[in-house]
Amino acid sequence: MIKTLRNPELQKSLLCHLTLAALAVSFGFSHDAHTGQILLLFSLLFIAAHYFFTGLRYRKLKQLSMELDSMLHNNTPIQFEKYREGELSILESELSKMTLRLREQAAALANEKKLLADSMADISHQIRSPLTASNLILSLLREQELPAPRRLQLIQELTQLLSRIDWLVEALLKISKMDAGTVPFKHDPVSIPDLIKNASEPLLIPMELRGQTLRITDNGENPAPPQFWGDYAWTTEAVLNILKNCMEHTPAGGQIQVSYSQNAIYSEIIIEDNGPGFASEDLPHLFERFYKGKNASEQSVGIGLALARMILTRQNGTLKAENRPKGGARFILKFYP
Repeated sequence: MIKTLRNPELQKSLLCHLTLAALAVSFGFSHDAHTGQILLLFSLLFIAAHYFFTGLRYRKLKQLSMELDSMLHNNTPIQFEKYREGELSILESELSKMTLRLREQAAALANEKKLLADSMADISHQIRSPLTASNLILSLLREQELPAPRRLQLIQELTQLLSRIDWLVEALLKISKMDAGTVPFKHDPVSIPDLIKNASEPLLIPMELRGQTLRITDNGENPAPPQFWGDYAWTTEAVLNILKNCMEHTPAGGQIQVSYSQNAIYSEIIIEDNGPGFASEDLPHLFERFYKGKNASEQSVGIGLALARMILTRQNGTLKAENRPKGGARFILKFYP
């Protein structure tokens, strides 16, 4: 009780009650001694009862504070059912919401830490492999008696490895920017035929060397070229990654087909190849970062499709992958207004 009275608010309250009690008692004794004694007795009982229950309430608040501290530092659950009375029930409701939110945030942070650790391990592995191969090639190039054809072959391999590292670092930076929410996507009209043409240009020579053909078809009935509202540059990146994936999984002499259309609800791009398609166990994980499917090539890193989906979803679009009935992979891109 003495500790409770150290509270400045309770000291002011006690002073106010004592002042009112003194005035009441003085008024009672001014009439007669009996009235004064009754008012004195009731004033003392009222003050004693008030501060007794106030002391109980403060002890519960102190206990609640200690349990909150224990929950924050030791992850000990709080027994909220002990505090269901009066204003404490309101405080209990708010604290219950707060602790639930804190637990959700703690679980999310723990999950993010795990994902970050896994991502760092994957990034380290993906960069270390081409770097190790590059160092090996450099050591071979130092040989004075190395034949010219072999030297040229090693230089070409080194160039490919450095290009792979450059693409990997650039893709990782793009993913990091999107994770941080620092990518300002534009909202401009994008012509789908122009988008497909621009995205496919970097792959035309590699496809020609592989003997692959690219077929582009307009399935729409509207004479005007279909379009959607989005970011032209970033969407080109997404389509390029999907086309690159199809090219890498299409056999020599194969075909990649791109068709597009538009209706009142959405604009659609369908990209198909006649490669081996996807293994059934890979389909749920195709767009996960660093996931390499059963039919993935040795050069596959596992972030191209993940980056493509991130770009599309940030623009109110969707990306779906499935197997064609007659074999091969199919990617379905939809853009909504």
